[in-house]
Amino acid sequence: MDPQDVDLTAPFGPLTLPNPLTTAAGCAGPVRELAKFVPLDALGSVTTRTIMPRPRAGHPTPRAAATPAGLLTALGLPGPGIDAFVEKELPWLAERGARVVVSIAGERIEEFAALAARLGGLPGVVGLELNIGGPSHADLGLVFAANPAISYDLVRAVRRAAPADLPVYAKLAPDVLSITDIAAACVRAGADGLSMINTVPGMDIDPDTLRPSLAAGPGGLSGPAVRPVALRCVHLVHAAMLAGRLPTVPILGMGGITDGRDALAFAAAGAGGVAVGSALLHDPTAPLRILDELRTELASRGLAAFTDAVGLAHRRD
Repeated sequence: MDPQDVDLTAPFGPLTLPNPLTTAAGCAGPVRELAKFVPLDALGSVTTRTIMPRPRAGHPTPRAAATPAGLLTALGLPGPGIDAFVEKELPWLAERGARVVVSIAGERIEEFAALAARLGGLPGVVGLELNIGGPSHADLGLVFAANPAISYDLVRAVRRAAPADLPVYAKLAPDVLSITDIAAACVRAGADGLSMINTVPGMDIDPDTLRPSLAAGPGGLSGPAVRPVALRCVHLVHAAMLAGRLPTVPILGMGGITDGRDALAFAAAGAGGVAVGSALLHDPTAPLRILDELRTELASRGLAAFTDAVGLAHRRD
């Protein structure tokens, strides 16, 4: 089979995207840099850095440290805030034909809902990704994504605030007691899809200073080191869907994807879309390369469409 004959169309909830690839939130910065290397309309979608109600400077430097198998970061969600994003960044993205999934976060559930209401109906916006991996100040620092009840309340509030035709995806954290319970709560609350996974908590110690390598101390690990963790989470949640323990919704898989074989593995685990993150930092052309490699991998297995690969790891035949 000629790889160019492979259909990469990716149905993702209410959306049908031309291909399954997007960027992971935050890894392409404000996206302008990525546009120098990749036509933004060539990607299935583009996920923004996380947008919050007010501008944030983020954590002090150093914010990143290389580890043997991944990148440890503690950025602190720096960004321009919703007003500057809507006035400056979003129109620039829309002019270039980008299908924009806006990552949003807040310190309280009400802030998530307000952001969702603000973004509804704006040109270029095709979805919202809820970064629920941060602490809720209203609940004494309890992480939203660690508690099914709070996750439910958050997604429910956003779903009610956002236009009915604007898809809402919940981004899940891996360091929870049961990711399937969190996923089920989000879907029951109205999430149109799930993004999996956020970074894995970690820390690095500088061998010279014997102090934490990051100014913030702990951080989030991304890159190849977390791929097995991410694949397990995607596989668990997709298996729960197949078993009827939660309604079936699309899964966007991410965590250490560096080539087409990685992308195919996430599809086999149950992901209907994939996001490239830390790979962008050393190869900004990675999205186009990975799409080409994915076509080749699918064609070599006689799979005529990307959708034919979704969930293959669960089949018993």
